[in-house]
This record gives sequence, structure tokens and C-alpha cells, in this order.
Amino acid sequence: MPTPEPTALRPGPCPCQSGDSYLGCCGPLHDGLSVAPTAERLMRSRYSAFAVGDVGYLLSTWHPSTRPDEFELDATLVWTRLDIERTERGGPFDTDGVVEFTAQCRADGIRSRQHEVSRFVRVDRRWLYLDAAD
Repeated sequence: MPTPEPTALRPGPCPCQSGDSYLGCCGPLHDGLSVAPTAERLMRSRYSAFAVGDVGYLLSTWHPSTRPDEFELDATLVWTRLDIERTERGGPFDTDGVVEFTAQCRADGIRSRQHEVSRFVRVDRRWLYLDAAD
């Protein structure tokens, strides 16, 4: 998969559907200029990383105990919508959190969706994706 475009070259709305521009929302997180203050914010930025093809960001925000050695995105998927269903904990002063979401995508004209309950942990003031809850 090609390297994602630098943030400055990606004008327009943020893929996480926050209502903000990519430059004012997930772009600074992807560029390492800021960190997500909550588990939900990290979830949104990871969704955006899938949408823009930023494998490096996905790996850097994955907890080392569950992070795969290699990770490749499916280049045929176009991520089209993110719906946050619920959150538990995951605030700025918590050490763990849960975000349930549904992400919609399209591949070769066929629509599909991924539903997941993701677990997050905060390590050294930084939120990391841990895994999908059973």
C-alpha cells in the first residue's frame, strides 16, 4: 500500500466524521503533533488512519502486548462511515476504556460493515488500542 499523503496535502473533512477538517482533527494526531485525550478520540483517529492508509499510525497506537509484527491494509476497502455506539470510561483521567462502534466500508461496489467493542488502555498518558472484547 502506498505511503499516506502528508496531512498538509489532505484538505477537506476528517474521515472520522467529527465535523472538523482533517487538518484540525485527526491530521495532527497522525503527524505525531498531539495525542488523543480520550479512548473515543483515539478510536476516531484510528478509523481515520484506516481511511487514509496510515499503517504507521495504526501500529504506533496499538499496545505492544497485542500489536502484530506486520500489518497490511486491504487497499480495496473504502471506509465510508463511523458510528460510535457507546463508550465506557476512557476519559482523560481513566486508565482503561471501551468504545463500541460500527464502521462501514465499500469494496468493489459491495457495502459491508464492521462492528466491534474495542478495549483501550492508557500508558504514560497515551491511549493505546488493546484488542477487541469478546
